[in-house]
Amino acid sequence: MRSGVESPISLGFPKLRVDYRDSLSLVGTVLKYLVVPLFLPVVVALVYGEPVVPFAVTMLLTLASGVALERLRPEPDLGPREGFLMVGLTWLAVAVVGAIPYLVAAHGVPLLMEPVAPTSTLGNPFNALFESMSGFTTTGATVLGEISVDKHGYSVMMWRQLTQWLGGMGIVVLAVAILPELSVGGAQLMDAEAPGPGIEKLTPRIAETARALWVAYLGFTALEIALLYGLYLAGVDQNLYLYNAVAHALTTMPTGGFSPEARSIEALSAAAQWIIIPFMIVAGTNFALIWRAVTGNPERLTDDSEFRFYLGVLAALTAVVSALLFTGVGFVAEVPAGGTYDAQYLSDARGAIVANLEPAVRHAAFQIVSIMTTTGYASLDFNAWGPAPQYLLLFAMFIGGSAGSTGGAIKVVRWYVIVKSVRRELYTTAHPAAVRPVRLGGRALDERAIRGIYAFTLLYFVIFFVATAVLLVDADRVGQRLTMLESMSAVAATLGNVGPGFGSVGPMGSYLGFSNLGKAFMIALMWVGRLEIIPVLILLTPEYWRR
Repeated sequence: MRSGVESPISLGFPKLRVDYRDSLSLVGTVLKYLVVPLFLPVVVALVYGEPVVPFAVTMLLTLASGVALERLRPEPDLGPREGFLMVGLTWLAVAVVGAIPYLVAAHGVPLLMEPVAPTSTLGNPFNALFESMSGFTTTGATVLGEISVDKHGYSVMMWRQLTQWLGGMGIVVLAVAILPELSVGGAQLMDAEAPGPGIEKLTPRIAETARALWVAYLGFTALEIALLYGLYLAGVDQNLYLYNAVAHALTTMPTGGFSPEARSIEALSAAAQWIIIPFMIVAGTNFALIWRAVTGNPERLTDDSEFRFYLGVLAALTAVVSALLFTGVGFVAEVPAGGTYDAQYLSDARGAIVANLEPAVRHAAFQIVSIMTTTGYASLDFNAWGPAPQYLLLFAMFIGGSAGSTGGAIKVVRWYVIVKSVRRELYTTAHPAAVRPVRLGGRALDERAIRGIYAFTLLYFVIFFVATAVLLVDADRVGQRLTMLESMSAVAATLGNVGPGFGSVGPMGSYLGFSNLGKAFMIALMWVGRLEIIPVLILLTPEYWRR
């Protein structure tokens, strides 16, 4: 057992059980190496003739702070408690780093650079941190207002895309894969960070498992870039020039949803939308399962009960929404007051989809897959849909992807266990003498694991309802018109790392209208949701800190 750590003022204060210096030292190590991916937007800036100062300043500040934190403990000793603290602080720290290029581009640097985007909404520190946290947590909610590479710059927008790709598989998982300092204690770090109940160990060494996951992640990203750019080379979609192909692939595989296009995926061709759909499905699948499938065991996919349940839910929801759109029932009769689209858009959408099978299935599949996997792309403004398909999308926001995927929300595996345990309760009620364990993948689940899943799900919904009320109160405080559905969808979208909601926060809208306090609250929701609540709540308990 680790010894206690004296607090700075020991007289009258108990010893801390957590050595925060070990945690901060490893946060510094991660920050130091975060300088490396910043070279990509630097290259983009040089290609497009834009200033590199926003990224040079970020590199210097990040490197200096990383080295300073490392010196707190040159040889850190990572225990379970320090691991939780390190993971939580790392995600806060990278979000702060990610906001620096936005602020520098908006305000400039005296004697070095005039503002590149002086009218950018990201000049507000709350907005910059919101956009950065949304990026790294792969939420995809935006406060840009006007999404345009011409206004914000190609390099800044590429950094926005890259934050999602880095956050998708996990900052700490990447660090475990490449940094020997984290190889000891890496398993507990990955468990604390990885989405879902746990992460499958693919190799005897946890660092090799982390590298395997990132290799699969990188491989699918490269494949998607090639396919999307191939549409441009074939003359099918001129919007998918190399920059756009890379930008969209970087935010598909992490189930992020940021797009440099103002109209998201609506700006791309039907062929591009069909290509993106299977990549979103892959991104919402357990990457450990994918790794085993592509390395010689493809039968693992069909044998995996969670994967079958995942595909079944996607297929069922897609079929229902397709039917609603095809018959015209899925559209509103007229544009609501304050809608994010006009009557012409509604007319065009209805005319293109109703009684046309291919677009009905394509848009239904795209939106269901995008929302359920928490990617957050949009192939059209689904604010124009009626209540029935919208509530199905809201329901999909709570399902999420598979455990071990880049998806957010509650996760398919938890819902699968809940469904099986409910069936078990019904059976044992009718047959009191029966002993019927809940099985997952052929193995009987421990009852404590089942209780843990119920506890997590209940806690998730408690936070959801409380947060919805908080947003409504804050909106009323500042005179913001916010409906119940908008507030519920905003919370579901940020806590579940989904991105778009309904109404003003819909796929073609933004979160810019919220107050700074409301944005700060949703920044916390994104952080808590990405780390799946428990690792963050643990840090807030006195028992965690006391000896």
